[in-house]
Amino acid sequence: MLRTDKMAFTLDSKPQLDVRDLSDSLDNKSLEDVLSWCWDTFGKGAAIGTSFQGSGLVIIDHARKANLDFPIFTIETGLLFPETLALKQRLENLWEVDIESIRPEQTIEEQADTMGKELWKTRPETCCQMRKVLPLQSKLATLDVWITGIRRGQSEERKNTGILELYQFDKLRGNYILKLNPMVNWSREDVWQYLQEEQIPYNELHDRGYRSIGCWPCTKPVGEGQDERAGRWEGFEKTECGIHTFLGQGI
Repeated sequence: MLRTDKMAFTLDSKPQLDVRDLSDSLDNKSLEDVLSWCWDTFGKGAAIGTSFQGSGLVIIDHARKANLDFPIFTIETGLLFPETLALKQRLENLWEVDIESIRPEQTIEEQADTMGKELWKTRPETCCQMRKVLPLQSKLATLDVWITGIRRGQSEERKNTGILELYQFDKLRGNYILKLNPMVNWSREDVWQYLQEEQIPYNELHDRGYRSIGCWPCTKPVGEGQDERAGRWEGFEKTECGIHTFLGQGI
């Protein structure tokens, strides 16, 4: 975790000014340049988090081709599609990397015993908190920078995402974490053109109408004209699992 006395930026009374200025300066840089800056500044203190959506695959491929040896991790909720797990293995073979699987403390069976069966049907927020957010929190406690594949065009909620954002991760200890979103300016079309040109394996569920893929009970195909995340948590007023919102407002 970044502490105020160890950051490469001046984080005194108004850290947001420095990070926002830096974010603005990175906003028009190429993906290669942004990732190279991150590696030169933080090395393995930065890690790529991926759920194997297209954007994350583009980031990893760029990093591997540039010999930027960022650690890579994914949250294995116990509810991922078999196609997602198969893709993970294919990508590890392609890139010759180990993608760390971060798992919840409880198995699906243990969660059913303590919280009730099929919690995702009755309390999806609680299910996401237990199976995604809490494991991610533990992982982020070991990092300086969390690299994500968020894009502004994915949904209304993400349209104002900065390329670099600062969050106070632990208020008691005064620790901060940087969230680097180097794909914010890429369109869905840009992503898929890259994957096709570079022949990067992708989740075959995309060919069946799934545009944003999470846990199998809470993910459906998307219709024409809907945003990419419209197929998540059908029947609930919920568009985010919490991993990109639990930190609250950036500072």
